Amino acid sequence: MKKIYYILLLLLILCCGKDNDSGEPFDPTDDDTVIPLTDEELLDLTQQETFKYFWNFAGTNSGAAKERYHPNNPADSQNVITTGGSGFGLMAILVGIERGYISRTEGVQRLTQILNFFEDADRFHGAWPHWLNDGTGAVIPFSAQDNGGDLVETAFFVQGLICVKEYLKGGTTEEEALAAQADTLWKGVEWDWYTNGENKLIWHWSPTDGFAINLELKGYNETLIAFVLGAASPDYAISANAYHQGWASNGNIVSSSSQYSIPLILDHAGSGTGPLFWAHYSYLGLDPRNLSDQYANYWDLNVNHTNINYQYCVSNPNDYTDYGPDCWGLTASYTRNSDDSVGYSAHDPENDNGTISPTAAISSIPYTPEKSLAAMHYFHENDLMGPAGFYDAFSPHYDWVTERYLAIDQGPEIIMIENYRTGLLWNLFMQNEDVQNGLDALGFSY
Repeated sequence: MKKIYYILLLLLILCCGKDNDSGEPFDPTDDDTVIPLTDEELLDLTQQETFKYFWNFAGTNSGAAKERYHPNNPADSQNVITTGGSGFGLMAILVGIERGYISRTEGVQRLTQILNFFEDADRFHGAWPHWLNDGTGAVIPFSAQDNGGDLVETAFFVQGLICVKEYLKGGTTEEEALAAQADTLWKGVEWDWYTNGENKLIWHWSPTDGFAINLELKGYNETLIAFVLGAASPDYAISANAYHQGWASNGNIVSSSSQYSIPLILDHAGSGTGPLFWAHYSYLGLDPRNLSDQYANYWDLNVNHTNINYQYCVSNPNDYTDYGPDCWGLTASYTRNSDDSVGYSAHDPENDNGTISPTAAISSIPYTPEKSLAAMHYFHENDLMGPAGFYDAFSPHYDWVTERYLAIDQGPEIIMIENYRTGLLWNLFMQNEDVQNGLDALGFSY
């Protein structure tokens, strides 16, 4: 049986498919003058521009996050709503309210629109599918057998729902009702169904094919949040054994390996270090700063993961142009194919083709603030900012940039910058009593 990483990589490729449109030339000597910014000005700009992805370019009917946005081809995937990216969008809207990009009234109106859409959308034993039709809320199959519930995408969405609940509770009558709706929605997810009667969690369930895909959530990767939420569920809780036997492989998740003299701490699904989104998606709400269990200190884990990724780019074994202290960051994103067309790949030190993904360094800012800010200044000074934040991917070595965006890459940027600056989403998520109960049940300290 193939290692889970390669299965995950295949799913990621299927997620966005291959796009045969060519990327645009990347020219670090472009004549356009970019005014240098202070660190604070750059953080402000990045958050405000990235917010536009979830506000200006959201689904017309749902108000939720589109899978992707191509400024040069806005009709592409215009009806495809992403469940996980929409969870990131919920959190981004809270940032938008706090930062004054929108009024609280505007934010509540959009949150109401999104929650009403997801309340009426297709669900499968409480879990939403990976993709939904913006107009109808019907499932859009992700693959032949993936036409039902996607537990990981659902977990990312639930992370956002819990933050919305905590942010709005105690507010106006309208806000209280919306907080209660968010609470009801997430508590309807039947996490225990997705164990299929065993001590594990399974990624997908199909109304026509059941558990045929049979992809188990097994660490270490981006899916930790699903176990925390599964244990937190008041009505459909999973057992602690599903975490310890399934996710942690009865303790075999622990690793003694190091790279660049930096301990890995956990086995990254047999893939070496893995892409940097593994240090982001589960930790948009789940605060890693004081998070530990019998297997790891998760702050150290994510700091080490980021620094290994950084040191790889600095050492630059493939001698790619501009790789170094100011240009680094490998994660899942659009990618440059060998013919200069645009594809998709989960970049990491074991899978590096010269493509840098700005979200990798930007979303790692809580872990490596000085290094992340240096990269952000490089991205800005090389004119990689577009209508919805920094473009998704570029390659200085091949003089290439793709002027397009993905929800799952833009979301972590605005959220993790906010967590770095104020801890907003971390504080909201971690104050939730059900989340605390789930963490307690799994043996976490936090």
